[in-house]
Amino acid sequence: MKKEQQKKIIEALLFLSEEPVKTDKIAVVLSTSPEEAEAMVEELQDDLSSSGRGLQVFETAGGYRMGTLPELAPYLEKAFSEDISSNLSNAALEALAIIAYNQPVTRIEIESIRGVRSNHVIENLIKRKLIKISGRKDGPGRPILYGTTADFLRYFGLKDLEDLPQLELLDLDQDGVSTQQQTDNNPVDI
Repeated sequence: MKKEQQKKIIEALLFLSEEPVKTDKIAVVLSTSPEEAEAMVEELQDDLSSSGRGLQVFETAGGYRMGTLPELAPYLEKAFSEDISSNLSNAALEALAIIAYNQPVTRIEIESIRGVRSNHVIENLIKRKLIKISGRKDGPGRPILYGTTADFLRYFGLKDLEDLPQLELLDLDQDGVSTQQQTDNNPVDI
């Protein structure tokens, strides 16, 4: 099979798939090695980039997906703003950030950082498959531990948790005026 045909197949596969497509699956479809499949994906990425198209292939959650260029977001948001009903609330984003940066974390730990009860928010994040129960903490009552999922990575377009942005912490001077500092370590207690 010619390279151009292989790239067309990969493009169609990524376009139709709702989930990230792993290199091994691409290799099976193309009847080739995973290394050759990965090289074809990289060529497709280069082709899309060099031709100035509005689509790109990006790596996320252990596989590849097709999506739009980030600089097109304002135009797409304008076109589809009425259709976006699944945005996360501020409370959900707060809890999700706490979980992402501190996982595994208990509900009590989340609530102590947020300062409010978080049962409902946590339930909704589980329903949306953005977080999962990742075990139980050793100690009194053995509280449930929460962590993020592959759906979380896909939702935010991350390859893995190391792609999370560094947190900026507020540093107050003696007068109580905030000065922002960039943290060097990840994860950070907030």
